[in-house]
Amino acid sequence: MSNLDLAAIGNCAVASLIDRNARHNWFCFPRLDGDPVFCALVDGGNPEHGFMDVVVRDAAESSQRYLPNTAVLETVITDCNGGKLRIVDFAPRFTRYGRSFRPPMLIRRLEPLAKRVRLSVRIRPAFNYGADKPSLSIGSNHLRYSGPHTTLRVTSDLSTAYILEEAEFALDRPVNFFIGTDESVPENPDALAQSFLAQTIDDWRTWVRGLSVPFEWQSEVIRSAITLKLCSCEDTGAIVAALTTSIPEAPNSSRNWDYRFCWLRDAFFTVGALNRLGATRTMEGFIRFVIDTVLREDDALIAPLYPISAATSSAERLAPALRGYQEMGPVRIGNAAASQVQNDVYGSIILTAAQMFWDERLTHTGDATLYRQLRGMGRLAARCVVTPDAGPWEYRGRVSVHTYSAAMCWAALHRLALIAERVGESAEAAEWSNFALKLRKEIVTRATTPEGWLSGVLDAAIVDAACLLLPEIGLLPAVDPRVAKTLAVVSARLVRDGFVMRYDEADDFGHPETAFLVCTFWYIDALALAGRRDEAREIFKRVLSIRNSAGLLSEDLLPGSRTLWGNFPQAYSHVGLIHSAARLSRGWEEALWRAS
Repeated sequence: MSNLDLAAIGNCAVASLIDRNARHNWFCFPRLDGDPVFCALVDGGNPEHGFMDVVVRDAAESSQRYLPNTAVLETVITDCNGGKLRIVDFAPRFTRYGRSFRPPMLIRRLEPLAKRVRLSVRIRPAFNYGADKPSLSIGSNHLRYSGPHTTLRVTSDLSTAYILEEAEFALDRPVNFFIGTDESVPENPDALAQSFLAQTIDDWRTWVRGLSVPFEWQSEVIRSAITLKLCSCEDTGAIVAALTTSIPEAPNSSRNWDYRFCWLRDAFFTVGALNRLGATRTMEGFIRFVIDTVLREDDALIAPLYPISAATSSAERLAPALRGYQEMGPVRIGNAAASQVQNDVYGSIILTAAQMFWDERLTHTGDATLYRQLRGMGRLAARCVVTPDAGPWEYRGRVSVHTYSAAMCWAALHRLALIAERVGESAEAAEWSNFALKLRKEIVTRATTPEGWLSGVLDAAIVDAACLLLPEIGLLPAVDPRVAKTLAVVSARLVRDGFVMRYDEADDFGHPETAFLVCTFWYIDALALAGRRDEAREIFKRVLSIRNSAGLLSEDLLPGSRTLWGNFPQAYSHVGLIHSAARLSRGWEEALWRAS
């Protein structure tokens, strides 16, 4: 069964997933969506290639933690004779020469803590999604692993012969590895690794220090915020939905998708969560990505997802050389959802941009120029609001008029009215407002079932967890009786083992088996808005208990076994954690007053 007990390190350029024994199982290079040179995670744990690890003779136990408030990972391995090894993994990230320094590089540092541990180092990259074995060339202090399109250089102060032969040796001093682009490392490796480590720790802690966190669950929120940051590509401003591809949503389900793309919906939620914590730079970068990549002068329909760079194809294809996560293939590259119609994207863009027109902390605030760029989104929202689409759950075999999509189109027009008024376009503001008012009435009327709850599809009766978001969007107040009835029907129909499914209808792959974790957070928020805070807090604590040992969450959870499934770490899930923690936490004054 699933064992997604992995930790993520990264620097907003690259990221790697590391298991409890300090094995790098997933490292896409030279970007978050690049070729996974360490691909063992989706190759059935293939021992031949696709990883980097350390083999300790007579290893007895391993412990692991993040250094507080950082994305720096420490693993301590103890052998049967009392020998102890400390492994520090990180991707360098700090300000250098007045600009952000985040090279596509991993650094691994081995330090002896007690006695002399005997160990060997194994570095076995693969290229072209596991299809190509690299050729190897040797330098005085480095190894070059080359494929048809990629070269990975490993520079170290350990003997290249020990690395090449995977020979066992006794560690009596710190040893460092720089894994990245084919560039020389002229400095002393030990001094450079220590300098990069200190500056990276300081950079992450400076960023965390600027977060506005709730009083309760601070460490959980901070870890989620760092995880969301790791899912952002600062070079372009894009935000990936997760760092992986093809971790199945459920065992042997073939629901294996590539999430290393920027979904406009997911990015909207991610930006909202970070904004709530006061980390607004991700929003500014994402809006830049939208302006550069998404917005067009014409009224062409907008795709639901985009590559993090325009040169990358989103066309879906298979990677036949990889056997899949726990041999549950296929492994997919690209995502066919890019060709779908998902009408909520217009609301996702405009709601994300709206804060820029009011937030005076920003260096570049929203203005009339940005408003004019957003008007095309408004026209598209007005045109698509009650037309069929694949919906937020990306059905592949059918389309309907989904309530959430329609509500987000309404929200786009509603916010555009406010923005237009803000920039002095009063006449246009009135037009947007009048249109939104009429649409709201139509959407609510057509979504309400004869029993009085809100359906996931207009003019039908489909239970859909996404309807829990309608008060958050502003379509209806939380106290509306239709909202209460929707909460009740979701509770009765979609809760399994205390966790919430997306829906209970059969889809293109049959009936879903796993709970979608962000839906559980939406349910928690809905309970809190309904005044059922004690119940919401208990469910929230239950969700916290299923995080892995590094404090991370995937996309899905299998009820009963409560094992994590789906792509990892999932931005959506950590967004939900941040929002629910902020909503449920006692205020600082209240908590401190009670403590005194």
